[in-house]
Amino acid sequence: MSEVDKVFELISKEGVEVVDLRFMDFPGLWQHLSVPVRELTKESFDQGFGIDGSSIRGWQAINESDMLVKPVAETAFIDPFLQAKTLVLICNICDPITGEDYTRDPRNIARKAANYVKQIGVSDTAYFGPEAEFFIFDDIRFDQNAHEGYYHIDSKEGQWNSGRVEEPNLGYKPRYKEGYFPVPPMDSLQDIRSEMMLILESIGVEVEAQHHEVATGGQAEIDIRFAPLVQCADNLLKYKYVVKNTARKHNKTVTFMPKPLFNDNGSGMHVHMSLWKNGKNLFAGDGYAGLSETALYAIGGILKHAGSLLAFTNPTTNSYKRLVPGFEAPVNLAYSRRNRSAAVRIPMYSPSPKAKRLEFRCPDPSSNPYLAFSAILMAAIDGIMNKMDPGEPLDKDIYDLPPEELAKVPQTPGSLREALERLKEDHDYLLRGDVFTSDVIETWIDYKMTHEVQELDLRPHPWEFALYYDI
Repeated sequence: MSEVDKVFELISKEGVEVVDLRFMDFPGLWQHLSVPVRELTKESFDQGFGIDGSSIRGWQAINESDMLVKPVAETAFIDPFLQAKTLVLICNICDPITGEDYTRDPRNIARKAANYVKQIGVSDTAYFGPEAEFFIFDDIRFDQNAHEGYYHIDSKEGQWNSGRVEEPNLGYKPRYKEGYFPVPPMDSLQDIRSEMMLILESIGVEVEAQHHEVATGGQAEIDIRFAPLVQCADNLLKYKYVVKNTARKHNKTVTFMPKPLFNDNGSGMHVHMSLWKNGKNLFAGDGYAGLSETALYAIGGILKHAGSLLAFTNPTTNSYKRLVPGFEAPVNLAYSRRNRSAAVRIPMYSPSPKAKRLEFRCPDPSSNPYLAFSAILMAAIDGIMNKMDPGEPLDKDIYDLPPEELAKVPQTPGSLREALERLKEDHDYLLRGDVFTSDVIETWIDYKMTHEVQELDLRPHPWEFALYYDI
């Protein structure tokens, strides 16, 4: 039975009434439109559905607005939240005149990256496994206008509420930086995370573990099982959707913003990666930490291009509030086994060659997963193709290094502006195989600079009043 036939069998079995067509905008948010189930035919998978591309962030000009969304049959799942029985189909974006895949469609970029490594013969499968962290809050208020700018976060778990009158306040609020792994009642969000985990499993996203994270105020992590690049990015979008909507059902709110709380740990998204060919893990070998020469070259590529990579893996101004020393964030571009303060870590949980992989610890969950995973893969491939030596590993505690030794360790960019400047200078490796196009790179830099970096630069910060009001 074909994948398309399976979709119509699922529609019949589940009594589907609505088909929801989902796709990714350029910066990284899921978009959708819905049609009655009768509008979906077998021809729909080739002909697609029309949308206005000029209304999607970072896409077409208004005089070239018509685009097609083409559903991908193998992505089908039943939405676990909507009242009407709804079938979800993730879509690719195409030009209605030429029929070609749209170059600014993030999913298209990921598909091209996955195909590129096959075409050049390096690997037939690139596996990715993200560990996305997030916060579950009870209330969030924020505004910025001509005469005021503020945000107010609240969480029943927040250490800042240890003295609040709650009638009764039962205590058990995780201390700052002490939220990692306490059992209930200190961990008050176990049931919600378990519900998130089970819903993910029910729609085909395999989960490896869920737990409370380090920060106070409801920080959490759910680890999904590794998968090939495009499928993994699809799964991460399902993950965000499930996590946000499960929280909303409980009158709570989730954010994947990297650094919502001052002076506590931010939310990262450590990305595990390995390359396979003919059923063999190309990263397993007899070198450092059980790595192959291929794996070490891949690390060399990631470390060399890390400055420009971060424009995609850490793509918000807030991302660089997390990438500061003292909060377990990997600001030093080095590699190591076990050492979690290194940008690239080689996990040592299992001696099995099948488990050998590298973990890039810089990324955060604000990233567009299609673009982030593709950029990481292209950097790794560049390292392999050009046999880039990653240098010596750094197995010491980086944060305890003497200043003269620390000065020799390269640093991550200190701001989104700096990362975008690095991308402007260093992006040839992304253009290989037409995976990222020059238009995509230029549009990304322009969009981020215009809509985020420059907009933030225009606005006074509350702390500036504390510093400068009495000047």
